[in-house]
Amino acid sequence: MSALNRRDVLSLASGAATAAVVGSAQADEPARLKGRINHSLVNWCYKDHFPDFAAFCRQAKALGCKSLELCDPEQWPTLKEHGLTCAIAGSHGFVKGLNNPKYWDECQAKLRERIEQAAAFGCPSVITFTGMREDIPDDVGARNCVTALKNLAGFAEQKKVTLCLEMLNTRASDHPMKGHPGYQGDHTDYCIDILKAVGSPRVKLLFDIYHVQIMDGDVIRRLHQHKDWIGHIHTAGNPGRGELDNTQEINYSN
Repeated sequence: MSALNRRDVLSLASGAATAAVVGSAQADEPARLKGRINHSLVNWCYKDHFPDFAAFCRQAKALGCKSLELCDPEQWPTLKEHGLTCAIAGSHGFVKGLNNPKYWDECQAKLRERIEQAAAFGCPSVITFTGMREDIPDDVGARNCVTALKNLAGFAEQKKVTLCLEMLNTRASDHPMKGHPGYQGDHTDYCIDILKAVGSPRVKLLFDIYHVQIMDGDVIRRLHQHKDWIGHIHTAGNPGRGELDNTQEINYSN
């Protein structure tokens, strides 16, 4: 099975070759995709290459993807037109987060709004973040996150939408979307402890293998250990947040 990567997506936008490639992708789909993974593409990664969102939907569908995620609710009807869904919706950003009470009103309002929208559309999950430390001690930041997430958990349970707290790495500093120095939720166990303290089936972890590998490693063991707390998974190669190929250190074939 050939890898599903950025080159696959971009190759489908190559002018006259598009029809032939798409046709081949559609014909080969049962052999290429074994059906064990619900493939989803993160919208912002491809915005520069696909300014036409409908075209992006067509290419994703041709590759056998089921979702384009972290796209705006205004784009969701276009997803539906192309037989796609949004696996996880965006909300507040990762700078102002639930670890800081001064941002609670802003973040919780955005999360409630997005949970409502997600429930109406059929989007199963909404992303959330601890936020930056801003000199907040880790134990205080964790308690603040627990308080805020408990305030939201009942609403998420009622709407049957899962809030996914993302762990991000703080080591990579060469690109604003490859690492997030100063982010408080930068270790898997720290985030898992928050989720356990909340104790809701609708508050889980966004387990980004790229970030976990950088900060904690031991990825396979952590996936098994925390499987009941994982609501969504992201993948990328390390270093560089690149392809899942033999130029990076994570053995995704396992």
